[in-house]
Amino acid sequence: MLDVEIRALAVALAAMAAASVAACDRKRPPADVGPSAAPSPSPSSDALPALAAVASSDGCRLPRATWRFPAVARVVAVGDIHGDRAAMLRVLRLAGVVDDAMRWTGGTTWVVQTGDLLDRGDDEQQILDDLERLEGEAAAAGGRLVWLNGNHELMNTAGDLRYVTPGGLVDFEDVAGLDRARFASAPAETRARLAAFAPGAPYAGVLAGQNIVAVVGETAFVHGGILPGVAAGLDDANHAARCWLAGQGPSPAVLEDVRGPLWDRSLATDDVDCAVLDRALRELGVARLVVGHTPQPAGISNACDGKVWRIDVGLARYYGGPTQALELTATGAKVLR
Repeated sequence: MLDVEIRALAVALAAMAAASVAACDRKRPPADVGPSAAPSPSPSSDALPALAAVASSDGCRLPRATWRFPAVARVVAVGDIHGDRAAMLRVLRLAGVVDDAMRWTGGTTWVVQTGDLLDRGDDEQQILDDLERLEGEAAAAGGRLVWLNGNHELMNTAGDLRYVTPGGLVDFEDVAGLDRARFASAPAETRARLAAFAPGAPYAGVLAGQNIVAVVGETAFVHGGILPGVAAGLDDANHAARCWLAGQGPSPAVLEDVRGPLWDRSLATDDVDCAVLDRALRELGVARLVVGHTPQPAGISNACDGKVWRIDVGLARYYGGPTQALELTATGAKVLR
């Protein structure tokens, strides 16, 4: 299945590249990346490039974003949401970090969400809007919300809409300022979605505020997995993905790398090679990995004596999985049920 997804993604990328060439003269300058010109949510500060930043060789002016953070007292990790806001509310309530109105109540707790907010559900715009707001509320309370991009976020920016629901296709129709004309040759029902997530477009600008990998203390968080030989390139991978999403660079290598951070499933199986995992952990300088991407039928699981935790439990109604999250404190890891 993964090979089929990758091949289809390559086709989508080729189509997007053609559209990008036609639209390159209409791209907004760096200060306009994100939905600041529309009544939809403003991207996080990381999504707005500093005007004084020196452009890299590929023309990207985004400053590199921090993705390694010191240890904190409490971190709650949440897996794939897939367009289901009710599921997101349930799991964040379980963690004790929001109230029934989706307002931050978590104080100094950190929450890390490991990607795949999009596809398979109808609530995606509201989910992205909620997380943008919660970022600010968490920071004001002394906590932090870190949400990562998964393969489905980048697939949408590549124009791959195979997993978008009918409700998801119309979900972004009300976003102001979309360049639908750029996708005049696409089916009419897809144009708003394509225009919202194309590189440099409003909601791609929101995604450009997020990394694909984060480290908090001795724990690394990523959507798919991290294999040996990958750690040294993660800073560049984070930056390349953000630049592309912001419309300031070419599509990143991680988008199609079957063994890369977005797609790897080797840590989600019953036969994890713990020696390989140990090498990856040493290279990254952490004690454990927390990954999403591959649903765990029986709920959150771990392997190699807790050196990898798999937290995609199929939260969304599409899968019908349990409501669970992983809590990390000084006393160790605990599954919240």
